[in-house]
Amino acid sequence: MTHHEADLLDRHSYGDTPVHRLDPRAKILATLIFVITVVSYPKYEVAALTPFALFPLLMIVLGEVPAGLIMKRTLIVSPFALMIGLFNPLLDRQTMTVIGGLEISGGWLSFSSIMIRFLLSVTAVLALIATTSFPNVCRGLTRMGVPRALVTQLLFLYRYLFLLVEEGTRVRRARDLRAGGGSSRSLRLAAQVIGGLFIRTMDRAERIYQSMVIRGFDGEMKMIGRLSFSTRDLSFLLGVVTGCVFLRLFPVARLIGDAVRGWI
Repeated sequence: MTHHEADLLDRHSYGDTPVHRLDPRAKILATLIFVITVVSYPKYEVAALTPFALFPLLMIVLGEVPAGLIMKRTLIVSPFALMIGLFNPLLDRQTMTVIGGLEISGGWLSFSSIMIRFLLSVTAVLALIATTSFPNVCRGLTRMGVPRALVTQLLFLYRYLFLLVEEGTRVRRARDLRAGGGSSRSLRLAAQVIGGLFIRTMDRAERIYQSMVIRGFDGEMKMIGRLSFSTRDLSFLLGVVTGCVFLRLFPVARLIGDAVRGWI
């Protein structure tokens, strides 16, 4: 991911929409409950997961976040989910259902379930990040009782991640220029680049820490601004919780499918 791509999602988090104006604690809790509910389904469940797409979809639409931006970042991490369920169709060949005369094994059902749960969870988290600035996320985590040491580490990661990406881009550009138009892709050269980047990063981190100590840093990042949990935030959180519980207890997708078949 380039510096521009990393910065694009961050800039969207400072928008001014009804979703952006919600208290970060409400959005964090709603996303957490959503992910837990999605993950709680049995491994062969597929159809019952589809209605859950409504939550991240509404967050993206109401938050005015470009859908392509979310999908691109989802595809970047999708190989991890593919590797988890890749061998399921080979290991579980027992026929679980028949659709249009085609026998569907348990392996394909579990693989599909893994991919759907992955897509729902990742898009929901990305929608949260795209509609909530990272400092507000950390502020919400602090107010929710998350250890301050962990929140401080997250803030440092956020603050210097873009700097690290930019530094890596400069190193790669310098490597390509020194290659003289030839191939610069070799294991030895990659190791040298990574080692050089690591040393420069450690040196810069030490200088930054010394500067912060001189300025009075005591191990805690001071965040300006207060959070206010309003009735609107509570209504949003209760709505998400109610929707998740309702979809978890009642097979909405199956009921809709039966109704459609009966109407046809």
